[in-house]
Amino acid sequence: MNRMMNRILPALAAGLLLAGLAGCQKEEGPAERAGKALDNAVQEAGKKIEQAGEKIQEAAKEAEKK
Repeated sequence: MNRMMNRILPALAAGLLLAGLAGCQKEEGPAERAGKALDNAVQEAGKKIEQAGEKIQEAAKEAEKK
């Protein structure tokens, strides 16, 4: 039992250390901020295009009724 604990404890300690270091990230730089802004802009544009498509479909249905 002691042999197993002597092997597991160092591995567990190393894992916790690595997990702790992974949590310490540097602040995002200008390129990452620009990329996020671009992602948001593309997502918003997609929503607007979808809304426009829905309005076109509604207009087409209204035109068919007349």
